[in-house]
Amino acid sequence: ATRTKSADVERADSGIGQMAARKWRNRASETLSSLQAWEAHRPCTDCGERDLPVETDVQNCNQRRADLCEKCRKRRTERKESVLEFVNTEASYGEDLRIIKEEFYLPMQAAGLLSQEQLLGIFSNIQELIDLNENFLEILQEEIDQAFDQGDDDLMTVCIGEIFLEFVNMLPAFQTYCLQQSSSVNMLNALEKEKELLRIFLNVSQNDNTALRRMNLRSFLMAPLQRVTKYPLLLSRIIKATTEYHPDHGSLREAKSRIESHLEHINMKTKQEGNTWTLRSFRQDSKKKREVINIEMRETALKTVGWLREETRFVMEGPLQLAQPPDGQWVKKGSKTLKFQNMQVLLLVNMKRVSESSMESAEPGPVKDAVLVLIRDKNNGKFHLLREPLRLSNCIVSTDPDSDDTFELIEIRREAFVFRDSDRARTHHWFRQIRRYSRELGSWKKRRNALPNIMISTPHTRP
Repeated sequence: ATRTKSADVERADSGIGQMAARKWRNRASETLSSLQAWEAHRPCTDCGERDLPVETDVQNCNQRRADLCEKCRKRRTERKESVLEFVNTEASYGEDLRIIKEEFYLPMQAAGLLSQEQLLGIFSNIQELIDLNENFLEILQEEIDQAFDQGDDDLMTVCIGEIFLEFVNMLPAFQTYCLQQSSSVNMLNALEKEKELLRIFLNVSQNDNTALRRMNLRSFLMAPLQRVTKYPLLLSRIIKATTEYHPDHGSLREAKSRIESHLEHINMKTKQEGNTWTLRSFRQDSKKKREVINIEMRETALKTVGWLREETRFVMEGPLQLAQPPDGQWVKKGSKTLKFQNMQVLLLVNMKRVSESSMESAEPGPVKDAVLVLIRDKNNGKFHLLREPLRLSNCIVSTDPDSDDTFELIEIRREAFVFRDSDRARTHHWFRQIRRYSRELGSWKKRRNALPNIMISTPHTRP
């Protein structure tokens, strides 16, 4: 019998003829070429665009980053450099703060060159700035190290904006230091002329202490002012190199807005105190005035309640209309019979600190207290309180279906207030937030059915 070729057997078994096999090989070759061309010109994962010109050469395709176009690859490089610059300059600023303490403050204290009151006058709240810098830098460095450990060489997972907003309480600390800077320098100049030993110590330190880089104490005392004015520039560079689809883009813009508003507020305070110097201003838009006013109101509220800044959270703030009804029948008569006045209202919550570090606990601790601060509209350049803060632990908050554009707050055994916002939805939001803390803190909840007596007297109870 004639021996059959193996190739003929394979064609017979597969059912593919010679012409069909040739067409299949040609089609497979075309598909491979198309895949190689697409691979060389795949869409950029950052912007969705494609590289031009098309590179079909496999070697060139392997040399380029597989999923990024040239523009986005350059942007990622710029973003990484900006992020590292932010962290490195924060570390350098921290070194200057430690030099102020270890090379000037502590030696002057140990030698008795100045009294404790004089040291406080010159160095102000430098220890607070040191603590904030150490915590801030620790979190920044942890984010950088974690990104590298996870293979994120471009540091795209590092969210500077979110971290900055977590440490937003450091901005009032900068404000305290900046406002005392003028008096600190004047005191240092006067004491240096008066005390010869102090003058000798400062001269020897500048010339012989290599850690000072031949800089004097006045230059180091300027470090916090220089740092706080540099934040907007550093954040702007990161924003410019961060695509709007990045999860940190919104936080970066908010962080930049917050620091700019604080700089404006510091400048306003320095003018009020008669100082001639001002920090560099960055804000030019119409939101500047409103945000500066918000900062000033928060300061007024904090000073009134006497809480620590790091334990205070501003839940809500903004304008509300307020009326004091003469009797309890105002609902039947309607809110139109009430005389409302415009008021600035702030809802403050005092949180217990879970740990010493402000970043160790992602969730806030239990609530210690909650108050409503009522501030009259600004008059003669200053804010004035309508009355002492309303402690929600002593208040009952309710609403009525017949008057759903308002809510009532009753201070037990004292006064009653009716609030409303120009926007009904926002009125309901205010009501829900205030009622939440009133119920959580209210001493009246220990009564029967966890309700105040005045609220269970009739079946038509307000919710």
